[in-house]
Amino acid sequence: MPILKIGPVLLVSIQVDMQDQMALALQEDLGQRIVDTGCRGVIIDITGLDIVDSFVGRTLSTIASISRVLDAETIVVGMRPAVAITLVELGLSLNGIRTALNVERGMELLARRADEDDFAEPDFVDEHEISKSP
Repeated sequence: MPILKIGPVLLVSIQVDMQDQMALALQEDLGQRIVDTGCRGVIIDITGLDIVDSFVGRTLSTIASISRVLDAETIVVGMRPAVAITLVELGLSLNGIRTALNVERGMELLARRADEDDFAEPDFVDEHEISKSP
């Protein structure tokens, strides 16, 4: 399954119903691409999926968890109403995954995250900088 790099974002477009092996391969490949590219966002377009079973739902959650540990946010886009209903009926909340209607809105969410990160306070304080103040 192709993983495209668009700026600081990796885009995966799933156009066929995923079998278990394909889902596991995506999980591994995507993690490696995040490390290789340093991308901070992942968009998974599931417009082509008619059905999401519990395994694929858990795999999406696992991908989001792996991405988060690797400092990238995952957004699932293009979810059909029938897929959303199935996920809810299966009790799969997709923890850690944000959703958006389409790729454009997913890119907007990631851009907002990048803007927020630019203005975030640093996680550390340089003691030398503090001692330089008058």
